[in-house]
Amino acid sequence: MDHIEYPRAVSHSKSDIIKNEKGFRVEIQLSLQKNNTLTPLSFSFDKMINAGFTGRDQKEVKHHLDELSAKGIDVPDETPVLYPVIPSTLTINNEIDVYGDETAGEIEYVLFVKDKTCIYVGIGSDHTDRNLEEHDIPRAKQITPNMISPVVWDLNDVADHWDDLSMECTVQKEGKVQLYQKGGLNLLMSPDELMELISKKVNGPLENMVIFSGTVKMETKDFVFAEIFSGLLVDPTLNRSIGFDYKINPLDYMD
Repeated sequence: MDHIEYPRAVSHSKSDIIKNEKGFRVEIQLSLQKNNTLTPLSFSFDKMINAGFTGRDQKEVKHHLDELSAKGIDVPDETPVLYPVIPSTLTINNEIDVYGDETAGEIEYVLFVKDKTCIYVGIGSDHTDRNLEEHDIPRAKQITPNMISPVVWDLNDVADHWDDLSMECTVQKEGKVQLYQKGGLNLLMSPDELMELISKKVNGPLENMVIFSGTVKMETKDFVFAEIFSGLLVDPTLNRSIGFDYKINPLDYMD
């Protein structure tokens, strides 16, 4: 299976925030993989949404809710849920700074919606402050970055075999690497279902938007507050994959 090596770029910076006649937008530099070739892709957006509890199987959704509830997190009464997230928190950097030592990522597919005919898909991590999440989930989404793969695919290229795609992530802590999450995209709402849900909540058309899909259950009993998080999106039909990894640096330079 082909897994393309790609150059890293600094994307989480003030230079990526642009202003035009419609207001402020964030521009992020990606690469589009098509027919084993990478081409530069500059994607501009002004809205980002993190979806949650989007499993097609409500038993799996309940399982994830129980996981969170057992950790003291106040879970929603109705699912799925949608959280607006500050667009400038999106990054492809391979290191992030976080406040505190109780943050963790979770693997999600990511849609880059230019308009209804032009949509790209990547893999990402909804990195979250788990301490703050116990008290306020929406604010917990803002204090840490949303991570994404530097390489994306055209949604049209995978739409006819979407349910065959799978994603997984590993975490590394104290030198030990372990599988953290793994699941097929058939476990989650499809892109069409997800965008239909969001269109009912967003004023106007779905344009210039980044959407995080929601996640699958953990393979570990508890959250792992790791040092390195790695994610992978696999397309067995076209024999390819895209991935990313990042190091997590708690702010620990003060007594």
